[in-house]
Amino acid sequence: MTRRILNIAGCLALTLSLAACGKKFNPSSGAPPAAKVVEVSNSDVVTVQHPQDFQLVTAGSVDAPNRLSVTGSVTPDINREVPVISLASGRVVDIRATLDENVRKGQLLLKVQSPDITSAFDTYLKAVNDERLANTEYLRAKDLYAHGAISQEMLQQAEDSEADAKDDLSAADQQLNTLGVDKSHPSDIINVYAPITGVIVAQNVTQAAATGVTYAGSPTAFTIADLSHVWVLCDVYQNDLPRVRIGQQAQIVVDGYPGHPLAGRVSDVGPVLDPTIRTAKVRIDVANPGMLRLGMFVTATLIGRTKQVHATVPADAILHLHDEDWVYVPAGDSHFRRVAVQAGGILPGNNQEILSGLAPGQQVVRSVLQLEATLEAQ
Repeated sequence: MTRRILNIAGCLALTLSLAACGKKFNPSSGAPPAAKVVEVSNSDVVTVQHPQDFQLVTAGSVDAPNRLSVTGSVTPDINREVPVISLASGRVVDIRATLDENVRKGQLLLKVQSPDITSAFDTYLKAVNDERLANTEYLRAKDLYAHGAISQEMLQQAEDSEADAKDDLSAADQQLNTLGVDKSHPSDIINVYAPITGVIVAQNVTQAAATGVTYAGSPTAFTIADLSHVWVLCDVYQNDLPRVRIGQQAQIVVDGYPGHPLAGRVSDVGPVLDPTIRTAKVRIDVANPGMLRLGMFVTATLIGRTKQVHATVPADAILHLHDEDWVYVPAGDSHFRRVAVQAGGILPGNNQEILSGLAPGQQVVRSVLQLEATLEAQ
Protein backbone atom coordinates (compact mmCIF):
# COMPACT_ATOMS: atom_id res chain seq x y z
CA MET A 1 0.00 0.00 0.00
CA THR A 2 2.77 2.45 0.86
CA ARG A 3 4.62 1.59 -2.38
CA ARG A 4 1.43 2.28 -4.35
CA ILE A 5 1.03 5.69 -2.72
CA LEU A 6 4.66 6.56 -3.51
CA ASN A 7 4.20 5.55 -7.18
CA ILE A 8 1.10 7.74 -7.46
CA ALA A 9 2.95 10.72 -5.90
CA GLY A 10 5.89 10.25 -8.26
CA CYS A 11 3.63 10.21 -11.34
CA LEU A 12 1.84 13.32 -10.11
CA ALA A 13 5.12 15.20 -9.62
CA LEU A 14 6.33 14.16 -13.09
CA THR A 15 3.04 15.32 -14.63
CA LEU A 16 3.25 18.74 -12.92
CA SER A 17 6.88 19.14 -14.02
CA LEU A 18 6.04 18.37 -17.64
CA ALA A 19 3.10 20.76 -17.53
CA ALA A 20 5.31 23.54 -16.18
CA CYS A 21 7.91 22.93 -18.90
CA GLY A 22 5.28 22.97 -21.57
CA LYS A 23 3.98 26.29 -20.29
CA LYS A 24 7.49 27.77 -20.28
CA PHE A 25 8.26 27.04 -23.94
CA ASN A 26 4.77 27.42 -25.38
CA PRO A 27 4.88 30.45 -27.79
CA SER A 28 1.19 31.07 -27.35
CA SER A 29 1.58 31.51 -23.61
CA GLY A 30 2.99 35.04 -24.01
CA ALA A 31 6.29 34.29 -22.29
CA PRO A 32 9.39 35.89 -23.97
CA PRO A 33 11.57 33.53 -26.01
CA ALA A 34 15.04 32.66 -24.87
CA ALA A 35 17.70 35.27 -25.78
CA LYS A 36 20.05 34.42 -28.61
CA VAL A 37 23.58 35.81 -29.01
CA VAL A 38 24.36 36.83 -32.62
CA GLU A 39 27.87 37.80 -33.57
CA VAL A 40 28.10 41.00 -35.68
CA SER A 41 31.28 41.49 -37.62
CA ASN A 42 33.10 44.82 -37.67
CA SER A 43 32.39 46.40 -41.09
CA ASP A 44 35.61 48.41 -40.87
CA VAL A 45 37.76 45.25 -40.65
CA VAL A 46 38.31 43.34 -43.90
CA THR A 47 39.99 40.01 -44.57
CA VAL A 48 42.11 39.21 -47.61
CA GLN A 49 43.52 35.90 -48.77
CA HIS A 50 47.03 37.08 -49.62
CA PRO A 51 47.98 40.02 -47.38
CA GLN A 52 51.57 39.89 -48.62
CA ASP A 53 50.38 41.21 -52.00
CA PHE A 54 49.61 44.61 -50.48
CA GLN A 55 52.52 46.94 -49.95
CA LEU A 56 52.62 48.80 -46.66
CA VAL A 57 54.19 52.22 -46.17
CA THR A 58 55.05 54.05 -42.99
CA ALA A 59 53.40 57.42 -42.48
CA GLY A 60 55.89 60.26 -42.54
CA SER A 61 55.70 63.56 -40.72
CA VAL A 62 55.67 67.22 -41.59
CA ASP A 63 55.81 70.39 -39.51
CA ALA A 64 52.67 72.21 -40.58
CA PRO A 65 50.95 75.33 -39.27
CA ASN A 66 48.17 74.83 -36.80
CA ARG A 67 44.88 74.55 -38.66
CA LEU A 68 41.23 75.00 -37.84
CA SER A 69 38.66 73.32 -40.07
CA VAL A 70 35.19 74.82 -40.27
CA THR A 71 32.24 74.52 -42.63
CA GLY A 72 30.70 77.33 -44.61
CA SER A 73 28.69 78.28 -47.66
CA VAL A 74 29.37 80.37 -50.76
CA THR A 75 27.62 83.73 -50.95
CA PRO A 76 28.04 86.70 -53.31
CA ASP A 77 30.36 89.54 -52.41
CA ILE A 78 27.86 92.34 -51.73
CA ASN A 79 30.46 94.87 -52.88
CA ARG A 80 30.22 93.22 -56.31
CA GLU A 81 26.42 93.16 -56.46
CA VAL A 82 24.90 95.93 -58.59
CA PRO A 83 21.18 96.70 -58.88
CA VAL A 84 19.73 97.41 -62.31
CA ILE A 85 17.39 100.40 -61.94
CA SER A 86 15.23 102.10 -64.53
CA LEU A 87 15.45 105.82 -63.78
CA ALA A 88 12.36 106.37 -65.92
CA SER A 89 9.23 104.90 -64.37
CA GLY A 90 6.84 103.07 -66.62
CA ARG A 91 5.66 99.73 -67.98
CA VAL A 92 8.01 96.95 -69.08
CA VAL A 93 7.39 96.21 -72.76
CA ASP A 94 10.31 93.90 -73.52
CA ILE A 95 12.60 91.70 -71.37
CA ARG A 96 15.83 90.50 -72.95
CA ALA A 97 17.41 88.66 -69.99
CA THR A 98 16.28 86.43 -67.16
CA LEU A 99 17.32 85.00 -63.79
CA ASP A 100 20.64 83.06 -63.61
CA GLU A 101 21.74 84.33 -67.01
CA ASN A 102 25.29 85.51 -67.63
CA VAL A 103 25.29 89.04 -69.04
CA ARG A 104 27.95 91.42 -70.31
CA LYS A 105 28.40 95.06 -69.40
CA GLY A 106 26.32 97.19 -71.79
CA GLN A 107 24.00 94.33 -72.78
CA LEU A 108 20.35 95.29 -73.29
CA LEU A 109 18.25 93.87 -70.45
CA LEU A 110 14.79 95.39 -70.87
CA LYS A 111 12.77 98.19 -72.46
CA VAL A 112 10.44 100.48 -70.53
CA GLN A 113 7.68 102.66 -71.91
CA SER A 114 7.68 105.76 -69.75
CA PRO A 115 5.69 109.01 -69.65
CA ASP A 116 8.67 110.49 -67.80
CA ILE A 117 10.51 110.66 -71.12
CA THR A 118 7.67 112.54 -72.82
CA SER A 119 7.56 115.03 -69.96
CA ALA A 120 11.34 115.45 -69.92
CA PHE A 121 11.50 116.01 -73.68
CA ASP A 122 8.67 118.56 -73.51
CA THR A 123 10.58 120.42 -70.81
CA TYR A 124 13.67 120.35 -73.01
CA LEU A 125 11.86 121.79 -76.03
CA LYS A 126 10.39 124.61 -73.96
CA ALA A 127 13.84 125.34 -72.54
CA VAL A 128 15.24 125.58 -76.07
CA ASN A 129 12.56 128.07 -77.10
CA ASP A 130 12.93 130.11 -73.90
CA GLU A 131 16.70 130.28 -74.31
CA ARG A 132 16.36 131.36 -77.93
CA LEU A 133 13.92 134.13 -77.00
CA ALA A 134 16.03 135.25 -74.03
CA ASN A 135 19.11 135.40 -76.22
CA THR A 136 17.30 137.50 -78.83
CA GLU A 137 16.06 139.90 -76.17
CA TYR A 138 19.51 140.17 -74.65
CA LEU A 139 21.10 140.99 -78.00
CA ARG A 140 18.42 143.64 -78.66
CA ALA A 141 18.92 145.14 -75.19
CA LYS A 142 22.65 145.19 -75.70
CA ASP A 143 22.27 147.08 -78.97
CA LEU A 144 19.79 149.54 -77.47
CA TYR A 145 22.07 150.22 -74.53
CA ALA A 146 24.94 150.88 -76.89
CA HIS A 147 22.82 153.61 -78.53
CA GLY A 148 21.68 155.02 -75.18
CA ALA A 149 18.06 153.93 -75.70
CA ILE A 150 17.78 151.91 -72.42
CA SER A 151 19.36 152.05 -69.03
CA GLN A 152 22.08 149.75 -67.76
CA GLU A 153 19.61 148.20 -65.32
CA MET A 154 17.41 147.03 -68.20
CA LEU A 155 20.45 145.54 -69.91
CA GLN A 156 21.35 143.68 -66.76
CA GLN A 157 17.81 142.29 -66.50
CA ALA A 158 18.00 140.99 -70.05
CA GLU A 159 21.42 139.48 -69.36
CA ASP A 160 20.08 137.79 -66.23
CA SER A 161 17.10 136.37 -68.14
CA GLU A 162 19.47 134.97 -70.75
CA ALA A 163 21.62 133.30 -68.08
CA ASP A 164 18.55 131.74 -66.42
CA ALA A 165 17.32 130.44 -69.77
CA LYS A 166 20.70 128.84 -70.43
CA ASP A 167 20.67 127.16 -67.01
CA ASP A 168 17.18 125.77 -67.63
CA LEU A 169 18.23 124.43 -71.01
CA SER A 170 21.33 122.81 -69.55
CA ALA A 171 19.25 121.13 -66.81
CA ALA A 172 16.68 119.86 -69.32
CA ASP A 173 19.46 118.53 -71.53
CA GLN A 174 21.10 116.79 -68.58
CA GLN A 175 17.76 115.21 -67.63
CA LEU A 176 17.47 113.67 -71.09
CA ASN A 177 21.03 112.36 -70.89
CA THR A 178 20.30 110.81 -67.49
CA LEU A 179 17.24 109.03 -68.85
CA GLY A 180 19.21 107.88 -71.90
CA VAL A 181 17.13 109.79 -74.47
CA ASP A 182 18.58 110.66 -77.86
CA LYS A 183 17.47 114.24 -78.57
CA SER A 184 17.78 113.63 -82.31
CA HIS A 185 15.44 110.61 -82.23
CA PRO A 186 13.20 110.97 -79.17
CA SER A 187 11.01 108.06 -78.10
CA ASP A 188 8.90 107.14 -75.10
CA ILE A 189 10.76 103.79 -74.93
CA ILE A 190 13.90 103.69 -72.79
CA ASN A 191 16.52 100.95 -72.95
CA VAL A 192 18.01 99.60 -69.71
CA TYR A 193 21.50 98.10 -70.01
CA ALA A 194 23.64 95.90 -67.76
CA PRO A 195 25.99 98.08 -65.68
CA ILE A 196 28.54 95.27 -65.13
CA THR A 197 29.45 91.82 -66.38
CA GLY A 198 28.14 89.04 -64.16
CA VAL A 199 25.22 86.76 -63.36
CA ILE A 200 21.64 87.86 -62.74
CA VAL A 201 20.97 86.66 -59.18
CA ALA A 202 17.63 88.41 -58.67
CA GLN A 203 14.77 89.39 -61.01
CA ASN A 204 11.90 91.57 -59.80
CA VAL A 205 10.08 92.38 -63.04
CA THR A 206 8.01 90.50 -65.57
CA GLN A 207 6.50 91.38 -68.93
CA ALA A 208 4.07 94.34 -68.66
CA ALA A 209 4.99 94.95 -65.02
CA ALA A 210 5.58 98.41 -63.57
CA THR A 211 9.11 99.47 -62.80
CA GLY A 212 10.98 102.60 -61.86
CA VAL A 213 11.57 104.73 -58.81
CA THR A 214 8.11 106.34 -58.60
CA TYR A 215 5.72 103.54 -59.55
CA ALA A 216 4.31 100.78 -57.36
CA GLY A 217 6.61 98.26 -58.98
CA SER A 218 10.09 97.40 -57.73
CA PRO A 219 12.68 100.08 -58.53
CA THR A 220 15.29 97.33 -58.88
CA ALA A 221 14.51 95.34 -62.01
CA PHE A 222 17.49 92.98 -61.71
CA THR A 223 20.47 92.40 -59.46
CA ILE A 224 23.72 91.42 -61.16
CA ALA A 225 26.56 89.84 -59.19
CA ASP A 226 30.16 89.63 -60.29
CA LEU A 227 31.07 86.10 -59.19
CA SER A 228 34.74 86.29 -60.11
CA HIS A 229 35.27 86.87 -56.37
CA VAL A 230 32.89 85.48 -53.74
CA TRP A 231 32.55 85.20 -49.99
CA VAL A 232 32.62 82.04 -47.92
CA LEU A 233 30.70 82.55 -44.67
CA CYS A 234 31.73 80.10 -41.93
CA ASP A 235 30.41 79.39 -38.45
CA VAL A 236 33.19 79.37 -35.84
CA TYR A 237 32.51 78.36 -32.23
CA GLN A 238 33.41 80.89 -29.57
CA ASN A 239 36.12 78.62 -28.13
CA ASP A 240 37.92 78.68 -31.50
CA LEU A 241 37.60 82.43 -32.13
CA PRO A 242 41.01 83.23 -30.52
CA ARG A 243 42.57 81.19 -33.35
CA VAL A 244 41.01 83.39 -36.03
CA ARG A 245 42.29 86.79 -37.14
CA ILE A 246 41.68 89.16 -40.05
CA GLY A 247 44.16 88.58 -42.87
CA GLN A 248 44.61 84.91 -41.98
CA GLN A 249 45.13 82.56 -44.92
CA ALA A 250 42.51 79.90 -45.59
CA GLN A 251 42.20 76.85 -47.82
CA ILE A 252 38.79 76.14 -49.35
CA VAL A 253 37.78 72.64 -50.41
CA VAL A 254 34.52 71.88 -52.22
CA ASP A 255 33.04 68.43 -51.74
CA GLY A 256 32.59 67.96 -55.48
CA TYR A 257 36.20 68.98 -56.23
CA PRO A 258 38.34 67.35 -53.50
CA GLY A 259 41.57 67.68 -55.49
CA HIS A 260 41.20 71.39 -56.26
CA PRO A 261 41.69 73.48 -53.11
CA LEU A 262 41.29 77.24 -53.39
CA ALA A 263 43.14 79.96 -51.53
CA GLY A 264 41.28 82.58 -49.51
CA ARG A 265 41.81 85.25 -46.88
CA VAL A 266 39.80 86.08 -43.77
CA SER A 267 38.35 89.55 -44.26
CA ASP A 268 35.97 89.82 -41.31
CA VAL A 269 35.20 88.18 -37.97
CA GLY A 270 31.63 88.82 -36.88
CA PRO A 271 31.24 90.77 -33.61
CA VAL A 272 27.94 89.06 -32.73
CA LEU A 273 27.45 85.42 -31.73
CA ASP A 274 24.47 83.35 -32.73
CA PRO A 275 22.62 82.97 -29.41
CA THR A 276 21.44 79.46 -30.29
CA ILE A 277 24.64 77.68 -31.33
CA ARG A 278 27.19 80.19 -29.96
CA THR A 279 29.04 80.71 -33.21
CA ALA A 280 30.31 83.80 -35.01
CA LYS A 281 30.29 84.40 -38.74
CA VAL A 282 33.76 84.49 -40.29
CA ARG A 283 34.00 85.87 -43.82
CA ILE A 284 36.61 84.63 -46.28
CA ASP A 285 37.35 86.33 -49.62
CA VAL A 286 37.96 83.79 -52.38
CA ALA A 287 38.84 84.21 -56.05
CA ASN A 288 36.39 82.06 -58.01
CA PRO A 289 37.88 80.17 -60.97
CA GLY A 290 34.34 79.25 -62.04
CA MET A 291 33.69 76.14 -59.96
CA LEU A 292 32.12 77.89 -56.97
CA ARG A 293 28.36 78.35 -57.10
CA LEU A 294 26.24 80.34 -54.71
CA GLY A 295 24.91 78.22 -51.87
CA MET A 296 27.62 75.54 -52.13
CA PHE A 297 28.75 73.97 -48.86
CA VAL A 298 32.53 73.98 -48.44
CA THR A 299 35.16 73.13 -45.88
CA ALA A 300 37.48 75.98 -44.95
CA THR A 301 40.80 75.32 -43.23
CA LEU A 302 42.14 78.38 -41.43
CA ILE A 303 45.93 78.32 -41.28
CA GLY A 304 47.35 79.51 -37.96
CA ARG A 305 50.73 80.93 -36.99
CA THR A 306 51.91 78.08 -34.74
CA LYS A 307 53.10 74.76 -36.16
CA GLN A 308 52.40 71.13 -35.22
CA VAL A 309 53.48 67.72 -36.50
CA HIS A 310 51.11 65.96 -38.89
CA ALA A 311 51.35 62.57 -40.58
CA THR A 312 51.88 62.26 -44.33
CA VAL A 313 50.98 59.36 -46.62
CA PRO A 314 50.92 58.81 -50.38
CA ALA A 315 47.81 60.31 -51.94
CA ASP A 316 46.96 56.88 -53.38
CA ALA A 317 46.63 55.50 -49.85
CA ILE A 318 43.58 57.68 -49.09
CA LEU A 319 40.09 56.50 -49.94
CA HIS A 320 37.50 59.22 -50.59
CA LEU A 321 34.11 57.73 -49.74
CA HIS A 322 30.81 59.44 -48.85
CA ASP A 323 32.49 62.84 -48.40
CA GLU A 324 34.94 61.32 -45.92
CA ASP A 325 38.59 60.21 -46.09
CA TRP A 326 39.82 56.76 -45.04
CA VAL A 327 43.05 54.72 -44.91
CA TYR A 328 43.62 51.00 -44.30
CA VAL A 329 46.01 49.92 -41.53
CA PRO A 330 47.18 46.33 -40.79
CA ALA A 331 45.13 44.63 -38.06
CA GLY A 332 47.01 41.32 -37.71
CA ASP A 333 47.01 38.06 -39.71
CA SER A 334 45.05 38.64 -42.92
CA HIS A 335 43.04 41.62 -41.64
CA PHE A 336 43.10 45.31 -42.45
CA ARG A 337 41.14 47.96 -40.59
CA ARG A 338 39.61 51.02 -42.23
CA VAL A 339 40.35 54.22 -40.27
CA ALA A 340 38.68 57.58 -40.79
CA VAL A 341 41.12 60.47 -41.26
CA GLN A 342 40.98 64.13 -42.13
CA ALA A 343 43.06 64.75 -45.21
CA GLY A 344 44.87 68.03 -45.68
CA GLY A 345 46.73 69.57 -48.58
CA ILE A 346 48.74 67.87 -51.31
CA LEU A 347 52.50 67.83 -50.65
CA PRO A 348 55.43 67.40 -53.05
CA GLY A 349 56.02 63.85 -54.25
CA ASN A 350 52.29 63.04 -54.52
CA ASN A 351 52.01 62.86 -50.74
CA GLN A 352 49.12 64.21 -48.73
CA GLU A 353 48.96 65.66 -45.26
CA ILE A 354 46.78 63.96 -42.64
CA LEU A 355 45.37 66.48 -40.19
CA SER A 356 43.88 63.93 -37.78
CA GLY A 357 43.17 60.22 -37.43
CA LEU A 358 46.68 58.93 -38.14
CA ALA A 359 50.00 59.42 -36.36
CA PRO A 360 53.47 59.54 -37.93
CA GLY A 361 55.10 56.10 -37.95
CA GLN A 362 51.88 54.12 -38.43
CA GLN A 363 51.69 51.77 -41.40
CA VAL A 364 49.01 52.03 -44.09
CA VAL A 365 48.22 50.16 -47.30
CA ARG A 366 50.12 51.80 -50.15
CA SER A 367 47.39 51.45 -52.80
CA VAL A 368 43.84 51.66 -51.52
CA LEU A 369 42.45 51.09 -55.02
CA GLN A 370 44.24 47.74 -55.24
CA LEU A 371 42.76 46.68 -51.92
CA GLU A 372 39.24 47.82 -52.85
CA ALA A 373 39.45 45.93 -56.18
CA THR A 374 40.57 42.75 -54.37
CA LEU A 375 37.69 43.01 -51.88
CA GLU A 376 35.18 43.35 -54.69
CA ALA A 377 36.61 40.31 -56.46
CA GLN A 378 36.48 38.11 -53.33
